Order: sequence, then C-alpha cells, then structure tokens
Amino acid sequence: MIIRHQEDITNAVMAELTRASDSRFKEIMSIAVNHLHGFVREARLTEAEFHQACAFIARLGQHTTASHNEVVLICGSLGISSLVCLLNNGNKGQSETTANLMGPFWREASPPVANGGSIVRSPTPGSPLFVNAWVRDLNGRPVQDAEVDVWHTSGEGYYENQDPAQADMNLRGKFTTDAKGHIGFQTVKPGAYPIPLNGPAGEFLRAQGRHNMRPAHIHFMINKPGYKTQFSQVYSSDDPYLETDVQFGVTQALIGQYVLHADEPSPSEDILGSWYSLDHHFVVEPGSNQLPRPPITGRATGERPIQVVLERTE
Repeated sequence: MIIRHQEDITNAVMAELTRASDSRFKEIMSIAVNHLHGFVREARLTEAEFHQACAFIARLGQHTTASHNEVVLICGSLGISSLVCLLNNGNKGQSETTANLMGPFWREASPPVANGGSIVRSPTPGSPLFVNAWVRDLNGRPVQDAEVDVWHTSGEGYYENQDPAQADMNLRGKFTTDAKGHIGFQTVKPGAYPIPLNGPAGEFLRAQGRHNMRPAHIHFMINKPGYKTQFSQVYSSDDPYLETDVQFGVTQALIGQYVLHADEPSPSEDILGSWYSLDHHFVVEPGSNQLPRPPITGRATGERPIQVVLERTE
C-alpha cells in the first residue's frame, strides 16, 4: 500500500497481518498494533521521544543477564505481571486465587529435600522459621505427590544467586506433598528487599517518585500433572511495604501470618530462643503443568550488590 496520509499506516500494517498463518498470533498482533498506533497518536509522540523509548527498550535487554532479568523486573513494576496472573487464574479472574508472580529469581534444578528438612545450606542471617503448607484442589481434596519448589531471600534481603556469601542453592529446595497434601520445612524468616536500580527499571521508578521495595515473602511453585503449575508468594503480614509493593504483587489470599514464638520450645532441638512459624494453604486448578522458561540460569559473580532504597514521595 502506498502511504498518502498518517491514517494509512495502521491500515497497511493490519492488512499485512492478515497473511499470518497462526490465528492467535494474528489476533494478538492486530490488537497490539491498534493499541500501539493509538498510543502514538494520543500521546502525540515526537521523534525524539520515540528514539528515547527505543533506547529504553533496548537497554532492558542489555541489562538482562544469567542472574538478572530486567524485562521481568519492569513488567512487574508496571503491574503487567500481576494483571496477567490474575486474568489467567481464579476462574479467569472471577474468583480469589493463591496464584501469584513467578518473579525474576526462580532457578531450575533446586535440590530435593525431605519433608521436615532444612533449606539453610550456609550460615544465613534471619530468625528461625518453620513452615507448613497444604495443597488442595478446587473441591478441597488434598493433592498428593505434587512437587513444591521453594525459594526466598535471607533475612538481609538477598537471594543466593545475588550473594557470594551464600552457598549455591541456599534457601531453595523441592518438596513432595504427602497424602494430606502437606509439606513442611525449616528455614529463616525472609527480609524485605529493594529491586535493583542500576537499569531502566530504576530510572522508571525515580521518574515517578516511587520506592523500590518488595515486602518479605516466600516463593512456592506447585507442579503436578493434571493441574496448572502455580507460582505463589506468601507475604509477611507484619511487613511495612504490603500496601506499596513495587511489583503490585500482594493479594489478600497470600498475606501469611508469620507467628513469633518467644517462650515455646521450637520443633528442632538445634534452635534455641525465639522462632517463627508459618502455616498456609494453596488451591490449585486443573490444567497443564508445563513449566515456563526460568528467568535466570545462574549466580552473579563478584561482590553482592549494595542495596539502595528509594524514598516514596507523598
């Protein structure tokens, strides 16, 4: 099509999309083109702003490494990750769900751990924590033999892939649910942490006057044939960042009660003094247990990153 007016551009692109053989690809791209062209017209995007946006998008890829995914990070900071999750779970967004963000720190091949075992593999800051979790189906029946992959930060707010002081796969492990759909393990209470600011996501937050903090949480990935793979994060009810999570991930169903036990003996003879417990229930839906591509594949090298916290403007 020969272009005579700016309106012709959208029609020309849409006409070419009709050649696509994949109907879902054609549907998605047609909607994307309409919205993107509409955005350019509504924003009256200048040439300089267009080139600035292209450079920003390019830097998202340039800042993505084996141990850090900047693209996933900014999708969370825009609320896109949470929106996609909630639209695809809980009866397609119609009811509450324990599904949540995958996050940018899931690694494959974390080691199997027996129920009741510990995932602390090196000296790690944080209060002792004993976790019990149950997996049930939509009818309330226990889901046996589900694989539950667990990972979280130390009490200082570092994942093991960020922190050379932690052992490989520290605070990570895979469990198998028993006949009651139950798993249990020992760990340390995770800490809240700032998302990195040294890339485009940091520029984006600074421009809005937002802080960069995620409330403390533990990740759970539940996988069993016949059920849709579920990623969850159980947030700490006492965390000051619940209302302003930089990744918009906190849902009511996933606010966990991390209970402090100051004067009771712990479940482990090795733990003296105060400790915490967390009990939580997950509900999985029928579907495919296919796993997504892990956002990271390894550990960072060198010194662990310095945590920089932005203040949230009022």
